[in-house]
Amino acid sequence: MVPRDAQHRRDGLMHPAPPLWRTGVLSAVGGLLLAASVAWPLPNNSFSPIAQGTSFWWFQPLALAVFCGALQRAHSLRHAWLTGWIFASSWLAATFWWLVVAMHVYGGMGAPLAVFATVLLAAALALYYALAGLVYWRVAGNQGLGGRGARRGASSLLFAALWTAAEMARGTWLTGFGWGAVGYAHVDGPLAFYAPWIGAYGLTALGAWLAAVVAQGLRLRWAAAALVVLGLPLAMALPDWTQSTGSLRVTLLQGNINQSNKFDAPTVEQSLRWYAQQIAAAQGALVVLPETAIPLLPAQWPPGFMQSLQETLRAKNQSALIGTPWGDAQTGYTNAALGLGVTESANYRYDKHHLVPFGEFIPPMFHWFIALMHIPLGDFNRGALAAPPFVAQGQRLGPHICYEDLFGEELATRFVQPDLAPTVLVNLSNLGWFDDTVALDQHATIARMRALEFQRPIVRATNTGVSAIINHRGYLLAALPRLQAGALEGLVEGRSGTTPFAWWAGRFGLWPLWLLCSLIVGAYWVRRHP
Repeated sequence: MVPRDAQHRRDGLMHPAPPLWRTGVLSAVGGLLLAASVAWPLPNNSFSPIAQGTSFWWFQPLALAVFCGALQRAHSLRHAWLTGWIFASSWLAATFWWLVVAMHVYGGMGAPLAVFATVLLAAALALYYALAGLVYWRVAGNQGLGGRGARRGASSLLFAALWTAAEMARGTWLTGFGWGAVGYAHVDGPLAFYAPWIGAYGLTALGAWLAAVVAQGLRLRWAAAALVVLGLPLAMALPDWTQSTGSLRVTLLQGNINQSNKFDAPTVEQSLRWYAQQIAAAQGALVVLPETAIPLLPAQWPPGFMQSLQETLRAKNQSALIGTPWGDAQTGYTNAALGLGVTESANYRYDKHHLVPFGEFIPPMFHWFIALMHIPLGDFNRGALAAPPFVAQGQRLGPHICYEDLFGEELATRFVQPDLAPTVLVNLSNLGWFDDTVALDQHATIARMRALEFQRPIVRATNTGVSAIINHRGYLLAALPRLQAGALEGLVEGRSGTTPFAWWAGRFGLWPLWLLCSLIVGAYWVRRHP
């Protein structure tokens, strides 16, 4: 049996193996470029309709092309593994470095330990991509550089399938943390055209395939296919899968409550007074408060406070969604959004379904880690997956809390029954843990992707930003300055109807994409090993 390296040399396919340190540096730089593609921050304390925390979509295929090319030049299992691990570790650490702020500034954890914990998380999640790179190298070798055109084309599909599988694994396994997935880089750019059909992970697959095309320098027919994928959105108008259900005037409140003393009695009293005043002054038919805007359990609310809010809202024919913890020691606690005022949904309460590990529940064997911080945490109960809408002001409102909008396949379950599907999505968030970092812009980008996938408008009420109105095409129509208290008044147009992504993801989740990726990998393996 001819050794693999000798076989490649005999066929003239072997390229000089670059030093491992050079591959490591190149992979790390490529990872940083990929992190930059997802979202760039808005100007401080301002709203620019041009910037919008916009993505730079062309960075994504370039960055992944660096990774793909480095894999093709690897000449050992160790080399391929380290290439994928360094690239992904660099990308992920640069994507969610702001976790250090939450653990150090607000959690009281020492800065070195907070940095170590963030890097460790990035390195652990990078194992998905290291494995994908290893399989790609093992199955395809460097055929992308020396094989025939057809074989190189199949190799590009293999790379896309493996990268997408790694993304979906990171985004769904072990509760999932798909923050910064490369599909979000395409919320701006030509590939956004495909979002209503294939969703964010489908865009991930297209982006990875384009990167492999760039890395492999494919022949004319493959380059032509890539140009068609990029050019089709320019030649065709994106069809409307949804229809207008009328306009709704909304008021979004941004309290800008400091996270350090949010639960202190004087701050709580100030918060209650400010939000009550803003609700009384609101002009919108729907008023939305951020996640845990009222940081008190029901038994702790001031006497008559809820009744006063109800009377104020009903006197002005208004409705409100208010973020607050809910429950008691006997039934357990939830992170909730209460529906008050004039509504067809009596005693409405939405309980958050997808909880944040280490934030809203403590995974087994990790209580020692939580003990290192001074953040009030607890084990919340989960709400229903396909939660009913809050029906008010002629619209079906679909509340979700904080990073639940990261899970499009879960939100899609609300669209299985068209007569219950939301006409407006409503996000209540508190990113006060992360100060004025790119986390706020990344979260706005995630929300814009959900608007594209479902062709639904999204209104966002956050504690510190970005509180915004996003239309069904994914454009920010208006937003408040970050880290400033204020109220945003505006119109939002509700929509009914079902996009192809909402239809298949609501019924089958991500299984169609898993099946497609598996078929591509299996077909390539059979072709290489008849």
